[in-house]
Amino acid sequence: MKIAGIQFACSKDKDKNIENALRIMDVALKEEARIICFQELFNVYWFPKDRDKNAFQLAEDMESDAIEMIKNKAKEGDAVVILPIFEREGSQYFNSCVVVSGDEIVGTYRKIHIPDIPLWEEKFYFSIGDKGFPVFETPYGKIGIQISWDNLYQEGARILALKGADIIFAPTACAFKSQHIWQTVISGNAITNGIFIMRINRVGSEDAQDFYGMSFCVNPEGELIGGPTGRADSVLLAEVDLEYIKHVRREWPLMRERKPSLYKEILMEI
Repeated sequence: MKIAGIQFACSKDKDKNIENALRIMDVALKEEARIICFQELFNVYWFPKDRDKNAFQLAEDMESDAIEMIKNKAKEGDAVVILPIFEREGSQYFNSCVVVSGDEIVGTYRKIHIPDIPLWEEKFYFSIGDKGFPVFETPYGKIGIQISWDNLYQEGARILALKGADIIFAPTACAFKSQHIWQTVISGNAITNGIFIMRINRVGSEDAQDFYGMSFCVNPEGELIGGPTGRADSVLLAEVDLEYIKHVRREWPLMRERKPSLYKEILMEI
């Protein structure tokens, strides 16, 4: 089965961003990708670089035009699409991913670990995700999502694996020289949980950041099977065989040999 990650440069023109997303999605569908994931906050410029109350106007709900257009195209291509958006629900705002299968919304994941550092002032905008670590059943396998910083907390990946995820999709928005960190962490999560992980990173030069792309996919042994891509708009493609997970877990029975009764200290506050 082929899966795809889409990275592209965003501007402050939201309509133009959606137009570009649909155009690049056509490429992934022509390659017969069955599951497609976009980059973090796929259709807006990186507004969390500072604190701007006007940026809340960019948020959207489940009835947005962007989601409807993606749903229609996903149905045409018989694909599952992971759509990272700036979500508004009532008076709360989230950094979210909507999972679309055909023309149906399967569910939503909301980012849990929210950074508050220069140029990533996310706590000003986003509430902590309140949906836990869901695994989504799709026609092409069980998938989990870890948005950006969520990947740096291995507990989330372990929970998704225990709940049956075959693939974790990791949409991110990273700039500067951090590729080695992300590739190391994500490869480690793949190895210790025996799963596939695809990371999709933003590209493009914005006001204060140069997003570097370099999206990639690793197999359950942490080996690259797709990418890294470059720094331009592109589609990352990877072939995944979900039966391979069983093979790796037989050779490396890490999940089977866990000792949960001895891990209570992980719940300690520091």
